[in-house]
Amino acid sequence: MNSTVVGSYPKIPDPPAPGRWRAGVEKLQRGDITPEEMRGIEDEVTAEVLAEMAVAGVDVVTDGQIRWEDGQTYFARGLGGFTIHSLQRYFDTNVYYRQPVATGEIAWRGPISVAAYEFASAHSPRPVKPVVTGPLTLALLSRDEFYGNLDQFVMALAAGLNQELKALAAAGAKLIQVDEPGLLTHRDRLPLFQRAMGVLWEGVSATRALYTYFGHVDGLYPAILDTPVDIIGLDFVAGARNWEVLRRARFTKQLGLGILDARNTKMETRDAVAKACRRAAEIVSPSHLHVGPSAGLEFLPRRVARQKLEVLAAGVRQAREEAA
Repeated sequence: MNSTVVGSYPKIPDPPAPGRWRAGVEKLQRGDITPEEMRGIEDEVTAEVLAEMAVAGVDVVTDGQIRWEDGQTYFARGLGGFTIHSLQRYFDTNVYYRQPVATGEIAWRGPISVAAYEFASAHSPRPVKPVVTGPLTLALLSRDEFYGNLDQFVMALAAGLNQELKALAAAGAKLIQVDEPGLLTHRDRLPLFQRAMGVLWEGVSATRALYTYFGHVDGLYPAILDTPVDIIGLDFVAGARNWEVLRRARFTKQLGLGILDARNTKMETRDAVAKACRRAAEIVSPSHLHVGPSAGLEFLPRRVARQKLEVLAAGVRQAREEAA
């Protein structure tokens, strides 16, 4: 059993600390600093949040996704065949992203997130897992002006992102997380999703993690267990029904237990986390539990996100001690 995070972490520090990242973005937009200087700021903030997650006691961290504009743009900018267009709403949230538009054949042109992963690994006292947006979600949140067919679009993305996963594994990533929240909004696309996962993970020598959030997997379970991954991460906050759903058939994967509410400042307790761990241990072995937030923490105040991770780590430690 370990504590982990799903992906993002707040970029903006608590007052009165200076908001270097936000100020840097504004200066870059005005032309007052260069892209290289902005990358230096991103390095500083990434190192800062890595230290915060480690001090909070989290066992497996991400780089906080400080360099990401959003989950779609970050990878679409690095793939051939995309241009970036107007703002669109991200699922049912009040968050907006710039929509990628496929205007040509999707192609992997070289590593997109490897340098960021290597920087994080070199500056983190805890193991780091890279996160990649999955092909179904990226396709659903993009506009296709080239393929004219969702199946072809998704499979092209799976083939391109497969090269990214291989590059991350070659760079030393032992665990790679792929995010597919789009599966929960397009459940009828499960057969396409399964085919894409086969292509995406082919030849990738790392522990394979699939994370969904913003809902439950009712209607997808137990078929989702046929996905060629080692860990399936589920949201037990927005998807509280998952507790019931997973009891309908034996869960045969490792479980990403998303129990911290990433969309609410209300603070959980250590005992509540430990209780959820005990409950999950009735479904899978405690050694197969990866306990974390329900989704990324970016839009919480930094202080709240840090406190939530402290509670998470303490609750996991308590559950481990109780199981010993």
